[in-house]
Amino acid sequence: MSSAVLVCKNLARSYSEGNNVLEVLRDVNLTVNAGESIAITGTSGSGKTTLLNLLGGIDKPSSGSVQILGQALSALTGKEQDKLRNQTLGFVYQFHHLLGEFTALENTAMPLIIAKRPYDEAITRAQATLNEVGLGERLRHKPAQLSGGERQRVAIARALVNDPACVLMDEPTGNLDGTTARGIQKLMQRLKTRITTCFIVVTHDPNFADQMDRAYHLVDGVLEEGR
Repeated sequence: MSSAVLVCKNLARSYSEGNNVLEVLRDVNLTVNAGESIAITGTSGSGKTTLLNLLGGIDKPSSGSVQILGQALSALTGKEQDKLRNQTLGFVYQFHHLLGEFTALENTAMPLIIAKRPYDEAITRAQATLNEVGLGERLRHKPAQLSGGERQRVAIARALVNDPACVLMDEPTGNLDGTTARGIQKLMQRLKTRITTCFIVVTHDPNFADQMDRAYHLVDGVLEEGR
């Protein structure tokens, strides 16, 4: 039985600009298995975020395909894609995107609440996940009462609360100072050893990329393996 969580084949994305066609991604192929961690690096504007959005079904490719747990995104309706994302994917961005009026506990529970899981179950699971990322003492704090690193830990907990098959991370340490960024990186290393979720991380940080199982580099829209 295949352990592939996410597979993309011959993935391409282009945009029309007047009479010109801008090719952002060309013939990208990638397979990520359960428990693996993948880094994607590249210069600004190289298409890293575009690739992450395609893998997460947020954007549609010009050609090629993305499969998550064997399901082709192109074969699903919009509602089916939303459900698949909620059940199998987690997302972490450079900016935490927490809801300011809610506590860390409530923010973390939000994906479960959206999925219409029982509220008590959602809160219990969120508390356990916040404990896992070292924030068991900050459950009732709102984002404004948390440090930058703590807010990003809440964002990571929110991404993990559904036990997703894959977490997509777009520059998760890009908005943090060096010491805080290293703390997030250490958290990621610890999580990797304890859960089977796979991680796909877009990063400018070569040290962060070196901690991943595999690293890829985007050059002129082409994904090349290597650090």
